[in-house]
Amino acid sequence: EVGSVGHTNARNYLVGRLRSLGLEPYASSAYELPYSADGLEFTNIVALIPGIDRDLPPLLLGAHYDTCRSQAGADDNAAAVSILLGAAESLQCGDRARSVVIAFFDAEEPPHFKKTSMGSIRFYEDQMIGPIHTAVIMDLVGHDVPVPGLEDLLFILGAESDVSLEGIVKASEPESGLRTVPTLNNYVGDVSDHHIFRTNNRPYLFLTCGRWKHYHAATDTPDNLNLEKIGNIQKYLEALAERLC
Repeated sequence: EVGSVGHTNARNYLVGRLRSLGLEPYASSAYELPYSADGLEFTNIVALIPGIDRDLPPLLLGAHYDTCRSQAGADDNAAAVSILLGAAESLQCGDRARSVVIAFFDAEEPPHFKKTSMGSIRFYEDQMIGPIHTAVIMDLVGHDVPVPGLEDLLFILGAESDVSLEGIVKASEPESGLRTVPTLNNYVGDVSDHHIFRTNNRPYLFLTCGRWKHYHAATDTPDNLNLEKIGNIQKYLEALAERLC
């Protein structure tokens, strides 16, 4: 929860992991991009995997790292954070024309959602250096879809934001272990950090397994996650990132 000891520990852990991976800070000399809103202090954590042509607008991969109240937040949003860290490590190993921004946003959860204190909004309006090519945001990506026979689904919103995205989404689907379902953002709405990119008419994709019984509940704990599915989503994200670059 923002402002808690756990929040500080999470921030320090992420900074330490990015440093151990040897990623570049996105802006200035630090991964931490602090900001103030409504008398409170917040921090976005943003790194860069440089591409061959730094003049090209970079791809952004993002997830929020705060939780709703003092809950464990395993699915919301530690699963996405873990996928983003894993993908950052893998994407370092290849050369691509376009740089990749790795963004851990603060203050996505209530009471900050869609407010001036929301981390992705502050990043877009105050901290972003030049345009973003495409933003890929993840939230609630650690669980089985609670419908028999559809457990392995991953919903992809936002392909309508750019004519090239539908083909890229379909071409990136893994051969087994995960099925993607492209759908219109209008059916779900701006339920996470893709909000600020959509409202500014930027290309975006939002990856989610949807809400379930543990959403914003004390039972959102690691034992309820599907680790194999998390691994498959990471592979999908990496394939998606390669094509988007």
